[in-house]
Amino acid sequence: MTGKVKLLKREGNTIEIELIGEDHTIANLIAKYAIKKPGVVYSSYIISHPLISNPVIVLSTDGSKDPLDVIEEVLHDIIKDANEFQQMFEEALKSNGECKA
Repeated sequence: MTGKVKLLKREGNTIEIELIGEDHTIANLIAKYAIKKPGVVYSSYIISHPLISNPVIVLSTDGSKDPLDVIEEVLHDIIKDANEFQQMFEEALKSNGECKA
């Protein structure tokens, strides 16, 4: 990841965040994790043009949580799950490909 994120809009309980230099992969992951969070009423992403546009995450809450806090929680969850997957994968490699998940 390029590490560049731009807050495009913050109105009430809705935010729009541009992920500069990224594509569908991380945008879809963030949106899917976010929609499962309590208090989130809408979570998606938009890519205006697939060749020249950056993805924009759009997230709305019911007001019980700040949308920026939700994004932070989601990023922590993604890192945690990726680390757990890596650990299970490494264990599977050590045990001749048998995963105990």
